[in-house]
Amino acid sequence: MGLPRWFQFLICVVFLTSVLFSVPPSSARDKKDALQYGMGLLVNIPAPETEVLKAVEDVVQNGMIRGTKEYAKDEFVGGAMAVGDSSLFAPWTEGGKVFYKVRQHAVDPRNFKDSSDVGTLAVRYVVMRQDETHTVLRIDAVFIEDFRHRVHASDGSVENAEYKDIHDHVESIQLMKAQAVEAEREKQETAQNTIGTLSTPPPVSHMSQPAPEKAGETALVAVSDTASIDDLQKKARDLRQLTVRKVRSNGSSLKTAPFHTASTLQTLSPGAEVLIVISTPYWFGIETHDGQHGWVLRDDLEEMP
Repeated sequence: MGLPRWFQFLICVVFLTSVLFSVPPSSARDKKDALQYGMGLLVNIPAPETEVLKAVEDVVQNGMIRGTKEYAKDEFVGGAMAVGDSSLFAPWTEGGKVFYKVRQHAVDPRNFKDSSDVGTLAVRYVVMRQDETHTVLRIDAVFIEDFRHRVHASDGSVENAEYKDIHDHVESIQLMKAQAVEAEREKQETAQNTIGTLSTPPPVSHMSQPAPEKAGETALVAVSDTASIDDLQKKARDLRQLTVRKVRSNGSSLKTAPFHTASTLQTLSPGAEVLIVISTPYWFGIETHDGQHGWVLRDDLEEMP
């Protein structure tokens, strides 16, 4: 006796349902296949090698690896250190200058293929000069487990995030240099105008020249000349108040870029006078008496008396 038709139909439905749910949708497969691991990042930066090197050095020293995290609440992986070399990467033989940043005992960092367990997270930066105004930068990231020594490739998130940080530093360096050049040009023009004003005597017609016996009029001319010099000195004082600041009593750190995590160039002593080159909502780009350029928090400086 054959099976009832309704029972045969039910078997067919169950079979088709199991087939459909056992095969992932094509869109999900395509998305997974499209994600490339271990490709790294290679970019041509329109900046001289010296500027890119400075930016990379700052980022390597900042103690952070961006584009990944250990826990959901984190924004990045902290506790990273700059090292001279790393065996986690194959030896680099293609020239340029190589930098490494490593975080040991990282717990299952995100954005690495099949990552798990505890291991070492490392980033390599290679800076190669192309010409006077262009520099090639290569960034690679990798995670290797401590116990099984399995290698986990990056999906590119770390490389892109670290490059963005470097790019911001390069832009900051270029902005400061441009503003410093402009400030120097304006300073020279002001000095030349002041010298020209003081060295050029006012035109005096023969009709208005005082007779030898009119000493009072001669005194008036002298007072007028003195008044013009006083006006120039006042303008100079006003200009100084606008462009010169003094470090507050608690001192300040001169940074390489307008970021709290940027490297410190030097510590500024309380009362030290600095020249304002760039003004932003939270930072001043300044020049010290010895010609050092850097960034200082606005709150660390006060106006001259």
